Amino acid sequence: MVTYGIIIVLAYLIGSIPSGLIVGKVFHGIDIREHGSGNLGGTNSFRTLGIKSGMAVTIADILKGTIAVLLPIIFCPDMHPLIAGVFAVIGHMYPIFAGFKGGKAVATSGGILLGYAFPMFLIMVLVFFVCLYITKYVSLASMLAAVVSVIYSLIVWDIPLIIVCAILAFFVIYRHRANIQRIINKNEPKIKWL
Repeated sequence: MVTYGIIIVLAYLIGSIPSGLIVGKVFHGIDIREHGSGNLGGTNSFRTLGIKSGMAVTIADILKGTIAVLLPIIFCPDMHPLIAGVFAVIGHMYPIFAGFKGGKAVATSGGILLGYAFPMFLIMVLVFFVCLYITKYVSLASMLAAVVSVIYSLIVWDIPLIIVCAILAFFVIYRHRANIQRIINKNEPKIKWL
């Protein structure tokens, strides 16, 4: 049987795959870290690489979380799948393959929910896009979805999910602290495609 340690390392390495960096270099010949916000996540990929590449990066980042959650289910059934999911998110934020400077944990966190609590994932997507449509701020929509995930987990009263959603919400909000300041200062970029 695969041990906890191996699953954790694999989850971190999967999370560390820098989707934005790979898509940027392979299909556009640029290092996304040198453009836009310098972030490796989906938002900067949309702004820097365009809609198609942004979608590819976002989907890849989501799948990192989903695959990580499935690892314990397949290879180590006595390990809670959310543990692996958290390590994938840590890998996404601090990727060993990209100098430990990664994304803001939103898409990969969503991927965890996709693999572990699909109805919750659908609700988070709905909350995200409704907020995005109203405010045009990706950062605000991301943070609101993270907060709603905690509320949802409390309603369904899944203790491991409550703990993990609280951790992920903290990650998401902490990683968006510069965005929060820009929203307050009214100079946070707004999307134009929705």
